[in-house]
Amino acid sequence: MSTLFTDRVVLITGGTGSFGKKFTEILLKEHRPRAIRVYSRDELKQHEMSQKVADARMRYLLGDIRDKDRLKRALNGVDIVVHAAALKQVPACEYNPFEAVQTNILGTKNVIDACIDCGVQQAILIGTDKAVNPVNLYGATKLCAEKLFVQGNSYSGGKGTIFSASRYGNVVGSRGSVIPVFLAQRERGFVTITDPRMTRFWLTLDQGVRFVMRCLEIMRGGEIFVPKIPSMRITDLAEVIAPGCEQRFTGIRPGEKVHEVLVSEDEARHTLENNEFFMIVPQFPWWDGPKWNHGNPVSHEFSYCSDTNPQWLDREQLRAILEGNMKLDLGQESPESSTVAPA
Repeated sequence: MSTLFTDRVVLITGGTGSFGKKFTEILLKEHRPRAIRVYSRDELKQHEMSQKVADARMRYLLGDIRDKDRLKRALNGVDIVVHAAALKQVPACEYNPFEAVQTNILGTKNVIDACIDCGVQQAILIGTDKAVNPVNLYGATKLCAEKLFVQGNSYSGGKGTIFSASRYGNVVGSRGSVIPVFLAQRERGFVTITDPRMTRFWLTLDQGVRFVMRCLEIMRGGEIFVPKIPSMRITDLAEVIAPGCEQRFTGIRPGEKVHEVLVSEDEARHTLENNEFFMIVPQFPWWDGPKWNHGNPVSHEFSYCSDTNPQWLDREQLRAILEGNMKLDLGQESPESSTVAPA
């Protein structure tokens, strides 16, 4: 068992979200933190979480990451920060762009400033594959957040807070997942898919949390950590959730990609690889940074994309993940579904 969290105070921004709740669950069950502070805006979600997590080490703090003064008060005495708060819905960010910038970019700047001012030891950002070669505002704001966290180390001077980021793909059953949509549509005998070629990286919430914990153990400042995770085809997912249902292809939506990227070819020039993950080291480590020895350099032509990923989930594996993590009873696989091209 890691001793990183032993007798430490941990604060999670956006702590009532799916990631924050799972992170808290594992931290309480498998580690010995002195206290866990959940920092978020929604008092109802905090109340509901407090009813399910009855532990004297829990603290629930109302606040917005847009409010730097409140953040500084909340971070007083905190050792480790996990920054998971963000506006994440792609259509909502497109329709409310100023709000996305206020929270995802300026709010992240507030987190960095407050961590440095309050003497937090280390902080990690929860990133997304949408930040790589972004095609929507959400991805662009998360790219900015990554840049801010990496270069936050230059503001802390290498002797204060150390900042790193994690970056991974779609999480099984998280907010905004397509799974509830397919579950609802199968009652009508069809599911809608934007593009039959579409692929995505996939991991479970438990895997995502444990990966972030692992990153916290080994981070030295400035890294972006990317786990090695499998890809899946959206058509396979639809067939597992709604076997035998018609698959209607509606055309790709604005701000959507056919395939996702976790490490771009441009980032390959400063990326290391080992058996567990890729580590993108900072290009401009003008602070007194460490020497990274967690892997070997990848080729300059390398990219980590969901369609060329060597690791794939087949339908049986997808079914096992859904039944094991979301407690869905999907039954046995049926013959191939029928499909229809877009009108």
